[in-house]
Amino acid sequence: MTVQIRHPRQFFGSWEVGLLALMALLYIGGALINPAFFGTPDALHALLRDSARYGVMAVGMTFVIVNKDLDLSVGSIYGLVGVAFSILFSPTHFNLGLVPALSFCILLGAAIGLINGVLVTVLRVPAFIATLTMLLIGRGLVLGLTGGKNIAYPAKAQIYKSFFQISETNDLGFNNQIVIFIVVAVIGAVVLAKTRWGYETFATGGNEQAAIYAGIPTRWVRIRAYLFSALSATLAGLMAIAQDKGVTSQFGLSAELIVIASVIIGGASILGGRGRIAGSCLGAVLTVLINKVLREGWPTTRIVKIDGVDVTVNATSQLPAGAVPAFLGLILVIAVLIEPFVLRRQLPARFWAWLTGKPPPPPFESGGVAMEGIQTRGTIASDKALTARGLGKFFARRDALAIVLVVVLWLVGLYLRPDYWWNLPNTFAILLNFTEVALLTVGLTYVIACGDIDLSVGAILALAGSTAAYSLKVLGADPMTAVALGMLAGVGAGVANGVLTVSFGLPSFIATLGMYYIARGLAAWITAGQQLTGFPEKFNLLGRKIGDILYYWGVQLPEGLMRSLAEAVSVQTLWTLFVAVIAGIVLGLMPFGQQVLATGGNLRAAAYAGIHTGRVRFLSLVLAGACAAMAGIINVAYFRSFNPVAGQFRELDAIAAVIIGGGSIFGGYGTIIGSLAGAAVITLVRALLQLNIITADGRSIVLPQHWVNVFIGLILIAAVLIDIWLRQANIFGRLRQLWQRTQQEEGGEHGKAG
Repeated sequence: MTVQIRHPRQFFGSWEVGLLALMALLYIGGALINPAFFGTPDALHALLRDSARYGVMAVGMTFVIVNKDLDLSVGSIYGLVGVAFSILFSPTHFNLGLVPALSFCILLGAAIGLINGVLVTVLRVPAFIATLTMLLIGRGLVLGLTGGKNIAYPAKAQIYKSFFQISETNDLGFNNQIVIFIVVAVIGAVVLAKTRWGYETFATGGNEQAAIYAGIPTRWVRIRAYLFSALSATLAGLMAIAQDKGVTSQFGLSAELIVIASVIIGGASILGGRGRIAGSCLGAVLTVLINKVLREGWPTTRIVKIDGVDVTVNATSQLPAGAVPAFLGLILVIAVLIEPFVLRRQLPARFWAWLTGKPPPPPFESGGVAMEGIQTRGTIASDKALTARGLGKFFARRDALAIVLVVVLWLVGLYLRPDYWWNLPNTFAILLNFTEVALLTVGLTYVIACGDIDLSVGAILALAGSTAAYSLKVLGADPMTAVALGMLAGVGAGVANGVLTVSFGLPSFIATLGMYYIARGLAAWITAGQQLTGFPEKFNLLGRKIGDILYYWGVQLPEGLMRSLAEAVSVQTLWTLFVAVIAGIVLGLMPFGQQVLATGGNLRAAAYAGIHTGRVRFLSLVLAGACAAMAGIINVAYFRSFNPVAGQFRELDAIAAVIIGGGSIFGGYGTIIGSLAGAAVITLVRALLQLNIITADGRSIVLPQHWVNVFIGLILIAAVLIDIWLRQANIFGRLRQLWQRTQQEEGGEHGKAG
């Protein structure tokens, strides 16, 4: 009898073989395009060295994604660890020794991982919101701690060669970072494939409810994965420090995209329950290889005439700025689509069976859901509002908190700077900053009420702005055509989000995360990474005050209230008000608005009721893209220029505004009034943080702007926790019921005693 020995698929499989073949083809292509780089023996060594840090992070990320979670904070952890080490170690700062600096960084990474795990498991914050908030806070801390400057210490690094040799080549001819990468990959592969920890990870990601029934501590399994991910990012950050011997304010920026793309390209399922460390590591190498192929460019030769003489000039052609993140975002989306449309349908195996004349493989067993809880969300607050009376009816509204906060923050500003705050032009100047967030918030209210999320609105703002600016400056288009093209770009991005989410079934946060990088990259690509200025004044009027428009057309208002208002009110304020009123009427009073709330409250019940839930979600994402496009066009007109970083982190502001305004991150509720109040809260917080406060002794105090994102991140996570625990779980109501029950029991005891 012959025993067939099969390869241990827990470590390596056909997917990894395909990745190796693809890498070989890409490398050969790179050598043909740019033999000066890829044709040298050192090129492969450089590829592995540069992949090492991303590969180490991919090992930790694999545990998280196999768990059916996501960690968007690894880039910020990577950067924050590097900054913390540099501040502690640098002679220009605290000048501590190596051991204290390393110890603090390890504890810092573990603490962030633990916070992520607790937020996701114990406090039940959605993984993408918890880690996205940590990304924002971490990036704000990096900028704040560095002050936007570089920190370097090459001289002191010579004293501690034992640590900084991590970046050097060893006696075997390999960079030590490659050795660390291999060691971490081997340990991670063994743990995931051959230990109980790995078994628990696959079981939790495959079917968490069944894993609970089997006695697996799924909450600890998920927290443990976040610890692995954070510690992997910590190690990668220390490896980068050893190589660079310093940090910049951009340290670790966008590393999370490369890491997530690496794990998904490596064959892990975003739906959980599948993944291999070998695939993730090969995915990291492949992603860095694609990055290098795109960035290195290819040699070209040009003939230039100088004084009538032809001179041969050697040059290098490269893709424009922004092309790399756009391609990487596209790769992320394609990699996620491979799971449902290629792997689960077993297309390679079926194709091979067809070629060889063998029967097709059996259908893929995806496993069932042990139990699926169905609930209609957003009803607790609505029930309270119906039964409350008087002032209690207002406070029972979900958006009451945001409205009260607006009043309180306004009074705080009035108290701190009455000379500035109680001034009509300054009031409307604050409204100008409010407009951008408010427009984004209007569209996001529909998306979040549907139970989806859109992480790309800030990037779509930049894409629409760049399209309009390029049309005006380079193509010489008239203002109306530029506006139409900008709107077309934004709506097109929204359509792409809708198609990926509804038609292809991708989670909305993954589809819009990919669009975030694609749109941001395209915005920089269109303008070649440069700032554009010098637009026609007719276009700039979209961002001007009413008085400026009247003056442009030769109309002069007499002195009085109307003239004061015209000199204070802007076109964008009126347009935002118009859009908000229409959106509010549709959401609150028309059938489509009720369909949006029904879809987010209970998708299955809405479908049973005859609601075309796919169309509702699609149109909501398109509306979000359209609102972002409006904000982008107004941004260009208001500043009379376009900057590729326009709209950066605005998606966090808008999401926070919707949640603060009473919207539920789980869907089923939302009002335009509440969302606008939430946007006002965000705007007032930023205005207060930018306020120049004069103390009693005449000193001026201004909070550094690098720290603003930290405050916004904290506000966002607080708003989400309030939604989950005070609105959804009704903690106060439960405590009140418990107290009333206790009082009744005590009254009964006293009655018996009497």
